Amino acid sequence: MSIRVALHHTTSYEYERPIRLSPQIVRLRPAPHCRTPVTAYSLRVEPAKHFINWQQDPQGNYLARLVFPDPVERFNVEIDLIADMTVINPFDFFLEESAEFFPFQYESWLSTELKPFLVAESPGPHLAEWLNDVDRSRAKTVSFLVDLNRRLHADVRYLIRMEPGVQTCEETLERGQGSCRDSAWLLVQILRNLGLAARFVSGYLIQLTPDVKALDGPNGPEQDFTDLHAWVEVYLPGAGWVGLDPTSGLLAGEGHVPLAATPDPQSAAPISGMVEPCETQFSFSMSVSRIHEDPRVTKPYTDEQWQAILSLGHEIDERLVRGDVRLTMGGEPTFVSIDDMESDEWRTAATGPQKRRLADALLSRLKNRFAPTGLLHFGQGKWYPGESLPRWSMACYWRRDEQPIWRDDRWFAKEDEPTNPTVEDAERFARELASRLSVAENCVLTAYEDSWYYLWRERRLPINVDARFAKLDNEEERARLARVFEGGVNKPVGCVLPLRFAWWQADPRWTSGPWPVRTDQMFLIPGDSPMGFRLPLTSLPLAATTDSSEDSFPRDPMSAVAALPSNDRLRRANSTSDLGQLPTNNHRESDQQARIPLAPIEANASTLFALSNASTISDSDTRSDPLSAYAGDEISGFPLHANGRRSASNARHGPSQHASEVEDQRSTWSAQSLGNADTGQLPYDDLIRTALCVEPREGHLYVFMPPVDRLEPYLALVAAIEDTAEYLEMPVRLEGYLPPNDYRLNHLRVAPDPGVIEVNVHPAHSWDELVNITSSVYEDAYRSRLGTERFDRDGTHTGTGGGNHVVLGGPRPSDSPFLRRPDLLRSLVGYWHNHPSLSYLFSGSFIGPTSQAPRVDEGRRDAVYELQIAFEQIPDGQECPPWLVDRVFRHLLVDITGNTHRAEFCI
Repeated sequence: MSIRVALHHTTSYEYERPIRLSPQIVRLRPAPHCRTPVTAYSLRVEPAKHFINWQQDPQGNYLARLVFPDPVERFNVEIDLIADMTVINPFDFFLEESAEFFPFQYESWLSTELKPFLVAESPGPHLAEWLNDVDRSRAKTVSFLVDLNRRLHADVRYLIRMEPGVQTCEETLERGQGSCRDSAWLLVQILRNLGLAARFVSGYLIQLTPDVKALDGPNGPEQDFTDLHAWVEVYLPGAGWVGLDPTSGLLAGEGHVPLAATPDPQSAAPISGMVEPCETQFSFSMSVSRIHEDPRVTKPYTDEQWQAILSLGHEIDERLVRGDVRLTMGGEPTFVSIDDMESDEWRTAATGPQKRRLADALLSRLKNRFAPTGLLHFGQGKWYPGESLPRWSMACYWRRDEQPIWRDDRWFAKEDEPTNPTVEDAERFARELASRLSVAENCVLTAYEDSWYYLWRERRLPINVDARFAKLDNEEERARLARVFEGGVNKPVGCVLPLRFAWWQADPRWTSGPWPVRTDQMFLIPGDSPMGFRLPLTSLPLAATTDSSEDSFPRDPMSAVAALPSNDRLRRANSTSDLGQLPTNNHRESDQQARIPLAPIEANASTLFALSNASTISDSDTRSDPLSAYAGDEISGFPLHANGRRSASNARHGPSQHASEVEDQRSTWSAQSLGNADTGQLPYDDLIRTALCVEPREGHLYVFMPPVDRLEPYLALVAAIEDTAEYLEMPVRLEGYLPPNDYRLNHLRVAPDPGVIEVNVHPAHSWDELVNITSSVYEDAYRSRLGTERFDRDGTHTGTGGGNHVVLGGPRPSDSPFLRRPDLLRSLVGYWHNHPSLSYLFSGSFIGPTSQAPRVDEGRRDAVYELQIAFEQIPDGQECPPWLVDRVFRHLLVDITGNTHRAEFCI
């Protein structure tokens, strides 16, 4: 892929009267050693009456010798050429073994041939001082020259100087500035004084505006331009003449088109000759324009093509609105490192240290762009066969109503800014958070690694092997043992706060309680996961009943819910212990503003409970309680207790929980355990079995979120955590359970996949929004040093190799066009099946049954016939249950292993 440009150069001399010219020498034809392909060249001279002879000077440069037989009033030279701006690697050479390190000596025969380029002027005081500062110790020749060129670039400031001639080296160094020809001649003398053959080069410099701004070094020009320029070439055995440009501090590339390379600047002048004495007006003009551009990764479309695509997108938007389609579109673009394309984590492995660091940087940029007051969550994602643990997953959540979830980014712990908290800090945080949630602080427990397990593992090691350096076959087991024994087996890991949101109470609120364990201390399950995943839940007392009314269950995704409370209201509710309580006519107005209404589950999506008119809740009348939908009845499908009431023990708590109540609960459980020991009954019916954990790990303080089945209390808990972090000045990272699925939240996710980083972007509701999201994600990825291209072993230019899914749906499940009109999905699948070219248009390097998106007919041979039967089950334009799409297509839209994710159409 290349860009073809046309260069136009005009030089004009206007004389006050007709004069005679001596033979004029024009050096404006690309030199024979020019590496930039020049596909066309023309030279036009005025006046037309002249003689031209093409010659080559002793260095091989092309010269046009012009002879004018008659006096002239005007002398005009016009150059046009077409160049192919194919990228040239200036380091594409191998030095002779004798020249790999500087200083080196040329062979005698080569020194004789290079003699004109080795003659150096006697250095003046400024040049001698500059040369004395050059480090002449043994070094790689290429590195030495690069450093020398960069140093001169830093010492001499570039300026445009219209005066003829070249400054002396002393003038340039004394002034600290000069034109390109001044810096070039200075570098020639420096190289010759160091024993290296160098020559002066004049030529065209073509610079094109980059498609994207550079991450390293200068960004380049704001617009395409060309100019006459001067630089240096040094002779290196094995490489030949290598161009150095002291004006930019870089090596010469495809933009440097040499016209003349000579030992001295005078013999490299673009035009030289004699004229009669007279007044002369000199003028010149230069321009460069692109005449052909191949589509490339950084600019796949021309401006005209892109405008046509934008217009088409707007037209489709209008048609979708007219058809009430309610379509949203997201995607899963994938990226690879632009600095490292060879490591396992960027070729085959799913995870790696650099991948996590770059993913964190990308997520931070995306958050700043899309959700400045959003919530960052660092949890676990997909778990694939053969992998010991689920992969990490980073997500950002924000509210669609633009209310903040997390106000101050200072209290999000940065990946590269560890604060190194201690377990004591974790305990302070947990107790302060408990106080803010109005639960008893003495419920906070300290968790330890299972010392008995690790002592048992240590006893199984050879007697002469230290557990910290045990060479076990399992690498993860080695790292785990070393981490535990280096940190101390008996040292605490973190703190646990049993926590549950009691929505079934008259005043829904956070509750806590003791966790009875068999030992004096709570030991975690051995492993590498965060402590929240290693809680010994199976060792907690079993309950006598399995009352589902107190279990978490998801809200019906098809139901309509009220707007979320404001962030201020969530914070006030935490501070007044009024979380979740519905306002009634008996409450003061200030109390009503502090209470947070929970969005109810509706039997009918078209109706909402009148939250502001809710009456006082009575145990004897569960129908009058809007929160009865949470407890379950014949409408929601979750049974109440056998007597139709909630547990009296759950309803007895007031608006806050005190340490005395917890102690009473502990005493009650202890007495019940002793009294029922003979009968074998299990009395722990109201034991809280979910918990929030605070753990210092990897230099940061992690807060493990407990499972919460409604969005309002989850957001309230996040607000309390931020308040606690701000009060204690302890930045934290949130992990554990994600917020419940709710269309009132928007989110994006960054996760690892084999060889790539995958970004699950949030859905767009319009074409303009889709363009903005897509371009923003790719721009932020590039600025995070992530790209979308790689090169195979054979040099083939390919994409990332990731899935790059396109996600289609609706703003909420009830709006999805595929659930409202299943025949739409049938139409898409059928059309794709009948037009294989569409499948291969979107395919990557691989096609067929083992590719990332196999067609239906590339799997089982009978799948197509079964698909035809499935099509017949979809009614045309008739209402059907929303689960029909999944029931009909799920077992057919799969790959040969039955994986729905690796299919052309994924449900």
